[in-house]
Amino acid sequence: MPRNNDIKKVLVIGSGPIVIGQAAEFDYAGTQACRSLKEEGVEVCLVNSNPATIMTDKQIADQVYIEPLTLESLKEIIIKEKPDSILPTLGGQAGLNLGMELAECGFLDEQGVRLIGTTAETIFKAEDRQAFKDTMEKIGEPIAASQVVKNIEDGIAFTNKIGYPVVLRPAFTLGGSGGGIAHDEQELIDILSNGLRLSRVGEVLVERCIAGWKEIEYEVMRDANGNCITVCNMENIDPVGVHTGDSIVVAPSQTLGDKEYQMLRTSALNIINELQITGGCNVQYALNPDSFEYCVIEVNPRVSRSSALASKATGYPIAKVTAKIALGYHLDEIKNAITQKTYASFEPMLDYCVVKIPRLPFDKFLTAKRTLTTQMKATGEVMSICNNFEGALMKAIRSLEQHVDSLMSYDFTGLTDDELEKQLAVVDDRRIWVIAEALRRGVKYEHIHEITKIDLWFIDKISILVEMENRLKTEELTVDLLKEAKRIEFPDNVISQLTDID
Repeated sequence: MPRNNDIKKVLVIGSGPIVIGQAAEFDYAGTQACRSLKEEGVEVCLVNSNPATIMTDKQIADQVYIEPLTLESLKEIIIKEKPDSILPTLGGQAGLNLGMELAECGFLDEQGVRLIGTTAETIFKAEDRQAFKDTMEKIGEPIAASQVVKNIEDGIAFTNKIGYPVVLRPAFTLGGSGGGIAHDEQELIDILSNGLRLSRVGEVLVERCIAGWKEIEYEVMRDANGNCITVCNMENIDPVGVHTGDSIVVAPSQTLGDKEYQMLRTSALNIINELQITGGCNVQYALNPDSFEYCVIEVNPRVSRSSALASKATGYPIAKVTAKIALGYHLDEIKNAITQKTYASFEPMLDYCVVKIPRLPFDKFLTAKRTLTTQMKATGEVMSICNNFEGALMKAIRSLEQHVDSLMSYDFTGLTDDELEKQLAVVDDRRIWVIAEALRRGVKYEHIHEITKIDLWFIDKISILVEMENRLKTEELTVDLLKEAKRIEFPDNVISQLTDID
């Protein structure tokens, strides 16, 4: 199906200010989409309250409004600019929520404006916690035991039935805002009251806590014809319990067997088809490391933070293709901008490893609590590419620009063995440095895994870096040793420091 020629002027909603827990990845997607729409001769009107973005540069859109992202200001812009369509799926959760509010209050119908990219019904099925739960049960996709509550009493009653700890997930919020893990009744009351206040519809999902399972994500793409591809699958090094925006993430997944990979891929394609999503979508899973049991955590029916990572990791322009699909194109009609021969319906293949590390602002907020949970704290992220995991991790560490260049950058040598063991149980931004110190002291892989629930494969890779530190300290620097150190991306200053050579 070629482009829908009824679409002549589109209002793109941005994601608003950069707040802690809502990083700048949505600017990347919005800018890509605006360019993609303009390529097709569509007039683009953009609204975003944040002037410090690329998407608000004058050449990105035909009209740029730097206005508050509220229902009132959007209504005024729509009346003035008279767009025929609104694209709400590229401005993160803020854009999605505003698109839903405009549709629900009947204003879009009054003005003869439609939502493109996805329908209000699809957004509702994916974002409303009860509707999502019902949809997953309908197609037989497993989800953790859960209940949607609208008040604190119901939350307490359900939790007493399934037992602590429980995960709280407010409906229609970004970055896990207002959510968290409650280990006792007081924590439950505190988190739940905040979550109910922040949720646009006053609903919070209370679910069985499956912390410790592997967290896997699939970035999926679908067009109106039902053609589906998986662009990328990603694995969080941290187990379930840490928001994916605060986790170290590796693409493609490293510890899944073919059976697990195919099982989750099939599930992701079933879900995106059932929800009738058009464009990019992100599905998050919890996978039991000891069996083939899995749970669907959530689906983002929009371009998400992970889409920016998947785009950069694979070279597949998710936001650009999503914008073309919103105009009516199918995947087999959109040419790959890089090859100019293949089409967007081909799945990218990676023969390299990508590592993302979140940029957490604890160097600026010195008194902030460093622990990480289901509510995101990062303000950005860095990504590195290498042909091996160890090298990608080392590159990413020094890209953080937080005065760290190796696994020796945070000093835990002063801790006793007992203190170090306690520190291993703390989930914070320095955890891989604590693991490295434990490995230097000869702590067994299995013991570290027992405490952290991080897969043995990742612990082994950290151990390879620790072994190289030791070899550089104790062995003569031969050409072969130097080559191996460079293969796993040890920078010159660290090699110099360890070998005592200038």
